[in-house]
Amino acid sequence: MKKAVVTGASSGIGKAIATRLLKLGFEVIGVSRTINDAEFNDANFRAIQADLSDEKEALQLCETLKKEEFSLLINSAGFGRFEPHEELSTKTITEMTFLNLTAPMLLTNTLLRTLKKNDGYLININSIEALRASKFAGVYSATKAGLKAFGDALFEETRKTNLSITNINPDMTESPFYDALRFDVSKKEDEKLFASDIADAIEHILTMRKGAVVSEYTIRSLSFGISKKAIK
Repeated sequence: MKKAVVTGASSGIGKAIATRLLKLGFEVIGVSRTINDAEFNDANFRAIQADLSDEKEALQLCETLKKEEFSLLINSAGFGRFEPHEELSTKTITEMTFLNLTAPMLLTNTLLRTLKKNDGYLININSIEALRASKFAGVYSATKAGLKAFGDALFEETRKTNLSITNINPDMTESPFYDALRFDVSKKEDEKLFASDIADAIEHILTMRKGAVVSEYTIRSLSFGISKKAIK
């Protein structure tokens, strides 16, 4: 049975991906700060609690994972804060950068040999913000653009192997990502994505002929919409 690691697996896109991988026959290790085995109730799922915005916990996770064999790493964990740059705290900047960019690079560094040996897959869940410049999104966009650049460079670096590398750039997707923000996805179905749409993309990537790679997968809602939250 092939084994996968999915970060951010306790909710939103990460949870939808982990659920889909279990249906596809993978053994899945799901990582997040609060995750537990009972959330999936599947013998092929194992939870590891780790705060990937914390350097010590991220490095400990790397030590744990390097003892095992993997065919798939999906870097899905991430968060965003969208404010004028001078209003962001240094803690927010540091944690966002570490979680969105540094932790995926560390995990990839740890698992790259086993992924290559097993003709595996590395998939980064980026953002549409990796492809454009938006106000109040400087740090978030920088981390996601950095992760995309990292994936693009590794794609070129590993092309003599059978490792497939894909950057997925989703538009606004209904998930708990927006719980702490001042805005949310639209209530109209054609103005947002669902986490299942990203899981569909993962399944497509994994079921393609191995000699073909979608190196960049951008998913947009058909129409644009956004919902502003009432100020309390």
